Amino acid sequence: MTFYGVRGSTPCPCEANRRYGANTACVAVEVPGEDPIVFDVGTGLRFWGERLPQDGSFHGTALVTHLHWDHVQGLPFFVPIDRPGATFDIYGPTPDNADNIEDALCKFMQPPYFPIRPTDLRGDIRFHDVNDDEFKIGRARVVSRLVPHLGPTNGYRVDWDGFSVAYISDHQAPVGLNSVPDSVLEIADGVDLLIHDAQYRDDEWDKKSHWGHCTVDYAVFVAKEAGARRLALFHHDPAHGDDELDHLLESARARGAEAGAGEVLSACEGTTISFERP
Repeated sequence: MTFYGVRGSTPCPCEANRRYGANTACVAVEVPGEDPIVFDVGTGLRFWGERLPQDGSFHGTALVTHLHWDHVQGLPFFVPIDRPGATFDIYGPTPDNADNIEDALCKFMQPPYFPIRPTDLRGDIRFHDVNDDEFKIGRARVVSRLVPHLGPTNGYRVDWDGFSVAYISDHQAPVGLNSVPDSVLEIADGVDLLIHDAQYRDDEWDKKSHWGHCTVDYAVFVAKEAGARRLALFHHDPAHGDDELDHLLESARARGAEAGAGEVLSACEGTTISFERP
């Protein structure tokens, strides 16, 4: 599993964000002998594409949480799918004000907003609406559940060759930060890795509690309640530079140790996590 984009809201390249990275949501999952799966297609997708075949032999799947810009903006720049013979299956929730996910993405990516449509790319992009569903992708079992955010948003759980990961990139926490929705607990239950929204500091919550996200400490709380073995703090606020994210990670680890949660890390671009059984 490799992180290619870890930011929320907007790309934010600057000197202060050099270590953690500035691209938006994109996390690739790869298993030998299987086509890859990627969580979200934010601006980090372009960099993942640079490491993939660009000769038409690419075949992969995207599990898109929702259609806010920071989660889909990389699609037009994904070179592997702009080749005859390539295939890309895109799964995501049925959006508001659109018939299906294909209709919504084609409205987002079309003139005059962008020069071409997804259907103009030379590979074969196939769209699949999933909400509260379960399905297979190769040997992987995928569970999608609607989670609280601003508009229809999925969280995903992938169980693949004996390992499990939950991806909950955007999560509107309750105002009191004291409960976890059943849908979130279901997909995060006992996972090897939980990748979870951790956009705000505690002192930012009063002003931003209705913006669709949560605090770093709430992410630790979710991991503890779900029994996740490892937590990756994700969807970093674009205004939080490297030094601040270091401080938030230190605080989250202390809070996790106090609560009896599993290991806590903070997602950085380029970080790869490998799962191996003894």
